[in-house]
Amino acid sequence: MTFDWSVIWTHRQALLEGAALTVGLTVLTMLLAVPGGIMLALMRLSSNRLLQSASLAFVEFFRNLPLILVIYWVFYVMPMAVEFQLSPLVTALVALVLNISAYNAETFRAGINSIRKGQLEAALAMGMSRRQAMFKVVIPQAGRRILPVIASTWVSLFKDTSLVSVIAVSELAYSAMQIRAQTFRVLEMLTAMAVLYWLMGYPQAKLVDWIHRKYGVKE
Repeated sequence: MTFDWSVIWTHRQALLEGAALTVGLTVLTMLLAVPGGIMLALMRLSSNRLLQSASLAFVEFFRNLPLILVIYWVFYVMPMAVEFQLSPLVTALVALVLNISAYNAETFRAGINSIRKGQLEAALAMGMSRRQAMFKVVIPQAGRRILPVIASTWVSLFKDTSLVSVIAVSELAYSAMQIRAQTFRVLEMLTAMAVLYWLMGYPQAKLVDWIHRKYGVKE
């Protein structure tokens, strides 16, 4: 068996563009899924039963479906059902945000519940509205407590972006597979893909470890 590692250098531009799109999808998804998770958590904790039920249904639906099935459904089934087709990139973003928002909602709900009720009551007694008390007192403290969990979700999301390659979004996995199909250099391209994912993922994992040590709740 002969190897031709030069194929990686020859197609470095496509690989780097794929890696950039992988990072971009991860960042954009989390930017949308964090507020989405906060909103779902507040709906679940509200006294309105309709909001509680809507949040519960959303979380249980998307948390218990495989992400790849959500991607397929949004890309292939939804256009047939409502005659509205999203681009592959927007489909990928929608599917990722729906999935991660469901997980973030439970993370934020647990964080908010971990804050003693006395703090909310004290803020209300000082004249704050319930909304002000939640956003100025409770959520900032909850955010610090759940930061290690959100960081772990970030790393999982970074790896899960490879699933959107099934609808031809040209992130790293799709780009590497396309080059493999054109050049027939299977081993070289799979190795390059693994190395690139590791080089990008390892610093993120170490950052998560540091966040756990610095912000993990020890009480």
